[in-house]
Amino acid sequence: MTSETLVEASGLHKYFVRGSERIDVLSGLDLTVRRGEFLALMGPSGSGKSTLLHLIGGLDRPSAGAIAVDGQRIDGLSDSRLADWRARHVGFVFQMYNLLPALTAERNVELPLLLAPLDRARRKRQVATALALVGLSDRAKHYPRQLSGGQEQRVGIARAIVTDPTLLLCDEPTGDLDRKSGDEVLDLLQALHREQGKTILMVTHDPHAAERAERILHLDKGVLAEAAA
Repeated sequence: MTSETLVEASGLHKYFVRGSERIDVLSGLDLTVRRGEFLALMGPSGSGKSTLLHLIGGLDRPSAGAIAVDGQRIDGLSDSRLADWRARHVGFVFQMYNLLPALTAERNVELPLLLAPLDRARRKRQVATALALVGLSDRAKHYPRQLSGGQEQRVGIARAIVTDPTLLLCDEPTGDLDRKSGDEVLDLLQALHREQGKTILMVTHDPHAAERAERILHLDKGVLAEAAA
């Protein structure tokens, strides 16, 4: 792994067992992601896109193979060490936002910081910064039900970046939005990439969304291929 490489996955296998049947999702997959890159991952439903994202983010473990992020092997970490690594290094953006309806926008954004050794004043400053970056400082006290879908997703992005993660992983971030709201979210991701230097991996089925990335890879039957220029 060079200094320009942030993520290096080699020989990744992932399979699930249903009854007596073994289902192979990834078979010997290799992937390298450069530091500061915006990469889109496309492929048909069931091709293993989200599985790959979850493996890189430490939400799941490979059946075989190695994953290193910023020079650290994560595939062999204990559950507790993997959870600690994930909290410090990875921000997740999900299709369905996953906001807690009983909490305001600022409290939802604050949640990842509760795992860090920060005092309340520091948490408040980081939450304010994250909400400002996504353009929602004026919605800090609003509850999810008082926000549009696009605003909810921007709160989700603020929650993902509030810890200043090494890696931002987005699983169909525009999949539940109309085109206008989706474009606003994509504009935001591009700004985080260009202006904040964030490394972003985005799973999407939408070619319009994928075009925002620097590089597009297609995953099908466990095989990755570079998109044609």
